Amino acid sequence: MSCCLLEFCRVQELKAVREFLFQNQQNTSPSEDKKAENELAWDDSDWGSWDNPEAKEEDGNTADSAAVSAPWLQDCVVSLSPCSDLMVIAKNHKAVFLSVKWRTDDGGREEMNLAVSWSGTLSTEEGESISSVICIPLASQKRSSTGRPDWTCVVVGFSSGYVRFYTETGVLLLAQLLNEDRVLRLKCRTYEIPRHPGVTEQHEELSILYPAALVTIDGFSLFQSLRACRNQVARAAAAGSEVVQPPPLAYKKWGLQDMDAIVDHSSVGIMTLCVFDQMKNASILGGFHASVKGNPPAMSQHITVGGGPYTGFYYAIEGSSQPLLSHVALAVASKLTSALFSAASGWLGWKKQSEEETTQKQRPKVEPATPLAVRFGLPDSRRHGESICLSPCNTLAGVTDDFGRVMLLDVGRGIAIRMWKGYRDAQLGWVQVSEGRGERESSPSAPLPRRHAQFLVIYAPRRGILEVWGTQQGPRVGAFTVGKHCRLLYAGYRLMGVNSVTSQGWQLHTQQVCLFDPATGALRTITVPFHLALSDKKSERAKDMHLLKRLTALLKNRELDPDILESEAQSILLDIKHPAIKKQALESLLANKSAPVSCLTSITGSLLASLKAQDPEAVDEVLFQLCSSQLKLLQLYTDIHQLHFTVDTTNTHFEPGLEEELARVSITLQRYTQLTSGSRHSVSFAQDSPDASLPVQTFLSQMDCEGGKISVAPGPDAEWTQLGSFLFWGCLTGKVPLQKVCDKLQETGISPQQLLSLLLSVWLHREKEVLKRPDTARHLHTLLTALSSMKGAVEESWDVQCVSPWWQQVRSACVQSHSAAAALLAAIVSHHAAKANITSLAQAKFQSEWEAVSLELEQWAVCVRQLEDVLALQTLLCMPPPQGSPGGATPHCSVKSLLEGETLLMAFKHISGIADSVAKWVFRQALAPGQLKDMLQQRGETDTTEQPLQGEGEKSHEDVLTEWSCFTLELLVSVCQRFPDSLSPDLLFAHCCWEYVVQWNKDPEVGRYLCWAVEHLKLVSSPHIQLGISSMMWNTFIVKRFSASAFLVEKVGKAPKDRLCRRDVGMGDAAMTSFMGSCVRLLQILMEADSGVEEVTPPELCVEEVWGGAEGPASIAELALEQKGVHYPLVQHHCLLASLLHAAMTFGLRVKPLSLFDSKGKNAFFRDLASIQLMPSGDMDPGLVSIRQEFLLRVLNAWVKTQVEAGEGEDPAAAQMGCGSGDKAWPSLCLDLGLLLQVSPDILLRHLVCELYNHGLDARAEQVMLEVEDKDVLGSQLLVLTGQRLSYSLLHSQTQTRPAMELLARLPPTLCTWLKAMDPSELACQSVPLTRTSRLVSRLIEILPENHGQYSLALHLLEAVEVLQGED
Repeated sequence: MSCCLLEFCRVQELKAVREFLFQNQQNTSPSEDKKAENELAWDDSDWGSWDNPEAKEEDGNTADSAAVSAPWLQDCVVSLSPCSDLMVIAKNHKAVFLSVKWRTDDGGREEMNLAVSWSGTLSTEEGESISSVICIPLASQKRSSTGRPDWTCVVVGFSSGYVRFYTETGVLLLAQLLNEDRVLRLKCRTYEIPRHPGVTEQHEELSILYPAALVTIDGFSLFQSLRACRNQVARAAAAGSEVVQPPPLAYKKWGLQDMDAIVDHSSVGIMTLCVFDQMKNASILGGFHASVKGNPPAMSQHITVGGGPYTGFYYAIEGSSQPLLSHVALAVASKLTSALFSAASGWLGWKKQSEEETTQKQRPKVEPATPLAVRFGLPDSRRHGESICLSPCNTLAGVTDDFGRVMLLDVGRGIAIRMWKGYRDAQLGWVQVSEGRGERESSPSAPLPRRHAQFLVIYAPRRGILEVWGTQQGPRVGAFTVGKHCRLLYAGYRLMGVNSVTSQGWQLHTQQVCLFDPATGALRTITVPFHLALSDKKSERAKDMHLLKRLTALLKNRELDPDILESEAQSILLDIKHPAIKKQALESLLANKSAPVSCLTSITGSLLASLKAQDPEAVDEVLFQLCSSQLKLLQLYTDIHQLHFTVDTTNTHFEPGLEEELARVSITLQRYTQLTSGSRHSVSFAQDSPDASLPVQTFLSQMDCEGGKISVAPGPDAEWTQLGSFLFWGCLTGKVPLQKVCDKLQETGISPQQLLSLLLSVWLHREKEVLKRPDTARHLHTLLTALSSMKGAVEESWDVQCVSPWWQQVRSACVQSHSAAAALLAAIVSHHAAKANITSLAQAKFQSEWEAVSLELEQWAVCVRQLEDVLALQTLLCMPPPQGSPGGATPHCSVKSLLEGETLLMAFKHISGIADSVAKWVFRQALAPGQLKDMLQQRGETDTTEQPLQGEGEKSHEDVLTEWSCFTLELLVSVCQRFPDSLSPDLLFAHCCWEYVVQWNKDPEVGRYLCWAVEHLKLVSSPHIQLGISSMMWNTFIVKRFSASAFLVEKVGKAPKDRLCRRDVGMGDAAMTSFMGSCVRLLQILMEADSGVEEVTPPELCVEEVWGGAEGPASIAELALEQKGVHYPLVQHHCLLASLLHAAMTFGLRVKPLSLFDSKGKNAFFRDLASIQLMPSGDMDPGLVSIRQEFLLRVLNAWVKTQVEAGEGEDPAAAQMGCGSGDKAWPSLCLDLGLLLQVSPDILLRHLVCELYNHGLDARAEQVMLEVEDKDVLGSQLLVLTGQRLSYSLLHSQTQTRPAMELLARLPPTLCTWLKAMDPSELACQSVPLTRTSRLVSRLIEILPENHGQYSLALHLLEAVEVLQGED
């Protein structure tokens, strides 16, 4: 384990950033840059990463291209947020903000990138430029926060002295002029949890350095101000108003004296002198007679670098405490009184707009600084400091100067303790590493506090090298060859707004040091292990870590010879001294996949022998136990693996009873195998195959060995199946000697219960292979018998009249498995093995040859019968759906999904579970209600056995078998015979109805689902179940969409368009039409069921005996029987509205359906159908009746038009909707609606007769005419229609004949005038044969009385038609 330089992010669009920042400047040529660089450089060819040869692997082309393209970054101001989610690059007056973007690479991994999120100009005054930038992440105040920042504030210092605060998107929050000089450096200090109880808790602070002044802003007040400004800006942007100018910040301003030049600084924080230092300072300043009063004061320490002196230490006393020394009171009093929070001008309140306009023209007033003298420094007249970098624990600081030196300062003592040479233009950073949690917990005394180590990171751009040094006097622990134009980014702070309360439980995700390479855009962070702080040439732990690293590299080499690997690894393991590292090395070796078993066994044995040779008191007990247990497991693996290559010579035979039992269920097993064997092709890998050899590493991970006892580790079913296949699959297939495997496993001491679980796991999870090998059942019987005879399997004290825990474990595994066939085979085999076991125990106990009858055998009989039922049901569910059906995944059921608890109580929706499964199967198969009805009738015609159907059944139902094979019919009938009560017709139809309405609710566009749901409901014979399910369907799925449809049609005033239907109802216009028809039929069924409830007793719901004693949720049928009755008039009221809506949607009519009812009728809609509502009664308003009559007449008109278009056939649109109500039922429906709406049926019939004659449908009109009561009015109406027909034939026909003209001349003047007054354009069908017109006139004469005023006119018409017909 050594230092690592890891890339964690990549900066995008660097070329665009450079062009934006330097678009007005001309870059110098590469040759001039190279010449200038050579003049300032020296020969450093022999320098480099002399401790890290791997770091020299750098592409030369990349370095060359970086030298050409990268130097531009050195002229920019760069800042990276410590959370690495925001970077700012600025030059002169421009800046670019880059934010985090996540993308997926080709391998599917998430990569972090920084992309440009904002770019623009930040300077507002003429001639000012950006001189310093810092990105401060602000902590979230939400309780659910875990340490991620809420947002990041960008603080920018300008050459004009202004400091401005921006959001991540470049929005200005706050600006303030603190000093009329150039801002040299911005630095921040955030809260850190005190490492020791005696450490002073430091407060958050933002410090701003000017050439002769230092401004500090308290972090808490800054955090609150920035949050308020951001919220105010967001509210102003949302409201579209102007941003109100916020009040200025409160700050402290110190005038730094006694230094010639200052270029950088560090704010150490608050410190308190010890009593000795206080007395020492008093004696130096006050002489021999000086006295000390009070406690040492708290002071803020500031360190500056520059020139004259080279480094200066300043101490600002906090608060307004009394002078510390009596004779220096006058000297210090002036400083203490002025060291207060100053405030900028305008602090009195929020300014008005007029005042702001006047103040913007004038430069703000700047408060004077409080003088602060340097306490002491490091004088060096020729040396000038360039930068200072404070360590994370505020005890050390690194300083660079113009001599190419890096100096390490002790901040507390104010002295230089170390110096490095040859680092011109160096950039510094710090890495603080915490000790691992488990490294000091093994100490015999109380656990020691975690230690922390600090490493100084130095980047030398002239040499292109990055070094990591241990402090204070530690060696170089890492060196990396990097580019010569990188930037070392060290923030030195974390999140602002954190305190000791809010930081509890947080995990701050921050980077300490980042190296930014502009040539590739890569951001890399440095990882340093803690043990490097302890490493020296004589460190035993460091040597062990080095050996561990060697072993890791050795194990990664997959081409190494096994013999060499064994010798090298064994040598390394024996050389390691530390027990914890030796244990880690052994675990790494055992987990390596390329190491063979022989190698692992030899190395582990040698290590165990070396431990035994040592002093027992000096041997680590954990390591010794690990070696001994792993060696025992390796030996077991080797023995079992060798048995795989041993041929089994023993022969096992079937017991007679077992063979007969298996033959009895062979037909069902064949059906199941046929449906599951070749259902779907899939891709699999050789290493994932159950037949693949189990790697020794997997075997070791799945086994435990504690205290010399081997056991199987808990794990997922797939791992148990893999381990069970390794142990038992060869025995089940007859390839491995079964008895030898059992003997070997018994010697290891593994409990028989775990071996039984492994055997059942592999048997139940490899069902397809089991069904392909008929002999596996025989070997399973032998294995179960062998395992049962092991010590600890079946208790010797077991009473045969009690349930055996051993066989109960087998039953539990079988009833929980979804592999129905394998579970049934295991149950049959186990039943016979248990029977033989019980018989032998009974004979030994009672010395009798009588067959023992026990509770155990009764449990097995019930279990086998239940598994047979489940297998039949699962076989039906595995039937593949036909093409074009909804399809879906095949559901799997088990006895446990039908049973629950130790008493085998049903939990699969009570008695509805089986019916629910079959209903889902019916839906997947797209089986029509009529087809299902015919199939269920087969059950009554066949014998109550499990024999397949013969040819007679096939011939009697040829219409069903055209779509469904005899195989499917056999399966369904077989399941129905096994569950005669749970799959009774009423229950099955009820569940099919509910399944279809649930599927329709998921996809309302498929109106066929709801139509078939209603059809299934209609097939239920019990009115009680019909009534309950109808009510549940209406309340759960229908009424909400029905009311939305009604309000939508009422709002639009006509049949709505498709877009409106989808928006308000959730389905298209065609689906909405089908929905209305289904609503009408559902409400009709509800009314019929309500009428028949009193005549029939409620049905009794029962369950099969083998599944008896069930408990669980109520079934659909039980819920239906619990429903309350309905109010018949209210249901009829809703059915009337549904019929009106169905008519309007079918024929596209204009209507406001709710307006056809009075206020009482409107208020009664969409109420609970069981409630008593105030219904309309008495005679309606004539105006309302007139509107109703007009709508019904328009319905009849539209229906007649559809009959003409369909050629007197069925409307294709109605046929496509899959609904059961034929199109010819509309006239009778209108008559029924007329009775309910108080519209005279005779008016509707007369109008229908006239419309039919008008459209040329004379035959249908004659049929309807028989039902008309007022023949006189009808005769008058038809007389006009006859005149229009004759007028068209004589006067308006384009092919007028001469006889027709002569006839017209012979007609009586009255008739001629009357015919000319007729308008044939009102006829929908003008070309009607004369035979139909003659028949119509004959009907007229029959219905008109002789005393009728127009009877003579009818006779003239008859004569004229007869003459025309005779001439034709």
